[in-house]
Amino acid sequence: MTIGGRTSPTLDEVAELAGVSRATVSRVINDSPRVSPEAREAVHSAVAQLRYVPNRMARSLVTRRTDTIALVLSESNSQVFTDPFFASMVRELSARLSDTDRALVLLAARDRGEQEKVGRWVRQGHVDGVVLVSLHRDDLLPGLLRESNVPLVLLGRPLDGAAVSHVDTDNAAGAATATAYLVAAGRRRIATVTGPLDMIAGVDRYAGYRRGLADAGLPLREELVEDGDFTEAGGARAMRALLERAPDLDAVFVASDPMAVGALRALHDAGRTVPGDVAVVGFDDAVVAATSDPPLTTVAQPLDEMTRLMVELLLRQVEGDADEPEVRICDTRLVVRASA
Repeated sequence: MTIGGRTSPTLDEVAELAGVSRATVSRVINDSPRVSPEAREAVHSAVAQLRYVPNRMARSLVTRRTDTIALVLSESNSQVFTDPFFASMVRELSARLSDTDRALVLLAARDRGEQEKVGRWVRQGHVDGVVLVSLHRDDLLPGLLRESNVPLVLLGRPLDGAAVSHVDTDNAAGAATATAYLVAAGRRRIATVTGPLDMIAGVDRYAGYRRGLADAGLPLREELVEDGDFTEAGGARAMRALLERAPDLDAVFVASDPMAVGALRALHDAGRTVPGDVAVVGFDDAVVAATSDPPLTTVAQPLDEMTRLMVELLLRQVEGDADEPEVRICDTRLVVRASA
């Protein structure tokens, strides 16, 4: 083959230089174990000398692999491209896969039609495995992909309790720690802006807030609870509603940093000082937490470790090394800044 006036080496030329058959070269390139160490070394040497690049399309016909991993986000495009958590997830996954031969494909599939389309595309063999992120209770993809036996890892435990490999952070413990910190600081009218309660992170962080109150002997007050949607605008809207119902609140645990930034804005607009009048704690330790005004006390989850574990669990499935679903839970830590 000639590319740009330069001849690309062929499989036959690699075989001739290595002194082996064409079939042996193919087995080495496709990582078959049925090759002697001597032949494998000879082929690798010939590949390096000739700067041979395997034909990925031909290779995929043999191995039935695409060397592609899909990251599927069950959110709208606007949410995917504005939430710093998703940007960090894409960056970390790309970095982890850069050490392998696999590429990352990003897919957003919020409504049922898009989820069905993504499910068909994945089941047709276009990717080797899938990482599912930001799942909602009514999402179709976990069930569709489990039924088709596509290698699959979820970020967050499944809401339906299904046996599927997943990586999660201890959301409930992190939220309880945040609430306990506010109690220890002398706050007693502690409100919360929850995440969406059709998502496991929203459910668990709300449960942790309730646990933190109960451990301190404080009652759960309905007027101090407002639903949020993990967006900055949603956090501001929820904070305004809380102030209207409970103007004497003295602290708020907000279930994500973008929402906490919105809450800070609403408190400023209402003439409340932070942390003087109202202490604020977020969740995630996103980049925005350190740059907000004031800088945000928050619960950090180890996104780099979680991403490493997701890639590890997924590739174990792709390589056939995982017989049963595997689960990894990561710890959180409180990062104290000026907002509380």
